[in-house]
Amino acid sequence: MNTIKRTLYTIVLVLCATSVLAQDGTIYPLDRPEEPNAIPLGTGGVEGQTAPESWFRQWGDPMARNVSEATLTPFLPDPEKANGAAVLVAPGGGFRWLSMDNEGWQVAKALNEQGIAAFVLKYRLNPTPESLDGFRESMNQTFDAAAAPPPPPPEIPEGQEVPRGPFPNLSNQLEDAEAAYAMIVERADEWGVDLDRLGMMGFSAGAGLTMHSTLHSETMNLAFIAPIYGMMGAVDVPENAPPMFKVIATDDFLFRGDFGVIQSWYQAGIPVEFHLYQDGGHGFGLGNPGRTSNRWFEAFMHWIDVNGFLTAE
Repeated sequence: MNTIKRTLYTIVLVLCATSVLAQDGTIYPLDRPEEPNAIPLGTGGVEGQTAPESWFRQWGDPMARNVSEATLTPFLPDPEKANGAAVLVAPGGGFRWLSMDNEGWQVAKALNEQGIAAFVLKYRLNPTPESLDGFRESMNQTFDAAAAPPPPPPEIPEGQEVPRGPFPNLSNQLEDAEAAYAMIVERADEWGVDLDRLGMMGFSAGAGLTMHSTLHSETMNLAFIAPIYGMMGAVDVPENAPPMFKVIATDDFLFRGDFGVIQSWYQAGIPVEFHLYQDGGHGFGLGNPGRTSNRWFEAFMHWIDVNGFLTAE
């Protein structure tokens, strides 16, 4: 049943920075867990945020909402396995909550097993109602609005520049990502990070933040990016954009037969690998039983190995 619910899990319209919970997904209150290794990034709060950070559990996964203080949690591999590669990991949740375990901690531990240092970014979020009942109601209302098919993307007239990323205002989140990157740079020797092999991986909204950082940051110099089940629309690719590893499933509501971002990377002459899976839905993290998308992490590891990111030059 958990697998079925995950396929119904819908995070809606990253474009509008809103998201929903599947209507049959039960939300349970969860005490805020201790995060002893989380390092505050000092990027400030969230305008209009009055509710404190709180947590809930859905499908067994702990999730955070009303995050107003960004943090970075290092996950370092066994020194005997460490190879110097590193990944900044951005969980998803439609910029209204963060799937901290499914798309953060579990991914970081999987990277550690491969000798890769991982850094989970808990970035600031848009406010949600303080009460859990109010949160449920707001999500269900958004679900109703999202049930209708989305309008087709506008056509770009010939000769008009393609927008540099169809994303909402992510100024807070970009500031958090840049602060996280700067901290990794500052402590690279301490954490055993080769900055020439530091990439970023994001899931859903976190994939949007990964792409937004790639398109707009003037301080981040990522070696590679891996936006996992993120938006697929065409973008204006910077000349210094890094190689991209992209994953999505055909039954993901964000796909809709759009290959725009892949074509953008290809036309810019920048290496891109794209895996379109038969099934997996949205929000599958490292994978759910019986889905073809479950092998994406193995494919990612092969990709970064072939591209030389697992060994120093």
